[in-house]
Amino acid sequence: MILPITLYGDPVLRKVADDIDLNYTGLQELIVNMFETMYNAEGVGLAAPQVGLPIRLFVVDLTPLAKDEPSLQDFKRAFVNAKILERSGEEELMEEGCLSIPGIHEEVFRKNYIRIQYFNVEGLSCDEIFTGYTARVLQHEYDHLDGVMFTDHCSPLKRRLLKRRLTDISKGITSATYRVKVPRI
Repeated sequence: MILPITLYGDPVLRKVADDIDLNYTGLQELIVNMFETMYNAEGVGLAAPQVGLPIRLFVVDLTPLAKDEPSLQDFKRAFVNAKILERSGEEELMEEGCLSIPGIHEEVFRKNYIRIQYFNVEGLSCDEIFTGYTARVLQHEYDHLDGVMFTDHCSPLKRRLLKRRLTDISKGITSATYRVKVPRI
């Protein structure tokens, strides 16, 4: 089932998400629905707060990018109760966008190396290291679990320049091609 994606301005996107029990009711169905929602919106990642749920869950599928980066072939995962334990390496500047902020793309610095612990879809504990673009995407989605949006990483000047566009999005003034939920502010 395709879920509506919560737009910028909704308080759920600024809340620090809660850990969930691995027996969370409907967890497997929610993961399937989040992947379906992400694909419908042509994204590569989606966090539970983006579908209105303040829980520590996100999904990522980087396989569509495998033609340019073969190491991403078959990189499709759900991350439950993720914790980034380390961010290091060089900071790299790259353009990012977000399904909750349609139409806005800005360059953001992120570390190119992370170590992350999480539970996978089978409930197994994982502790892995990711680099490069994969590390970037995981940090972006992880930020959602801590109530952080990619625009928060922009300079104060850039944030001031984006303010009107962000306000419009929070009012539902957007050209998203997927189902959205407009905040009730």
